[in-house]
Amino acid sequence: MTFRIAHISDVHFGGENPSAVEAVVAELERFSPDLTVVTGDLTLNGLPDEFRAARMWLGRLPTPLLVTPGNHDTPYWNLVLRALTPFSRYERFIGPASASAYDMPGLSARTLNSARGAQLRPDWSKGAIDIDRLGTLGWSNAPALRVFACHHPLIDITGAPVTGHTRRGRTAATVLAHQRVELVLTGHVHVPFAISLPDAPWASYALGAGTLSLRTRGTPASFSTVVAEPDVFEVSVRGWVQDRFEVIETRRLIRSGG
Repeated sequence: MTFRIAHISDVHFGGENPSAVEAVVAELERFSPDLTVVTGDLTLNGLPDEFRAARMWLGRLPTPLLVTPGNHDTPYWNLVLRALTPFSRYERFIGPASASAYDMPGLSARTLNSARGAQLRPDWSKGAIDIDRLGTLGWSNAPALRVFACHHPLIDITGAPVTGHTRRGRTAATVLAHQRVELVLTGHVHVPFAISLPDAPWASYALGAGTLSLRTRGTPASFSTVVAEPDVFEVSVRGWVQDRFEVIETRRLIRSGG
């Protein structure tokens, strides 16, 4: 069975690339995904008008659609609201912030919020994973491709322009791999990547999508697609080059779980 997954991240409405954000709607219609995943930072500063724009745009994307928040989806510069009710705006305009799920025959997907409004460390933008919640994701018992999504990379990427410094991220990666999760989709660093999860008993991969904002970090605005064949994942990065999307990188990742 073949599945097609679209992976978008870090749109940052309020600082988005308007042409790329508009064009991606038509791109996804042509790609016709079985699942569309948006891994956070829908907004730049967590403002109501930014969330309204994000909600309208999400409504134009192919369904089924899973969305998880990022650190910019809090009231970014309002430290009181950010500390006390960090995801109230996200939930008002977008949907549940903590976790979401989707199941269809042969495909099971889950999200978990890795962003925090406040933390006991100076940089609140960094990630954190609740390990206990990983044990309650409720994966389908039927044979299926398992996909997990959050905003922050669970493991920092060598050479990336920024870090996630995700608390308990490496432990989470090991837990997910032992739960037979094959794909972990994230964003945050604004550059696409594909790496194998360490300590995995079989082929499990972490895939990062780029950004559709103007805040690029050395690579064009982009999104990614995954075509999951029984034996291989074909991961394509589609970059915004000369006012159109084109495939700028393709990787074939071997599956061992099937």
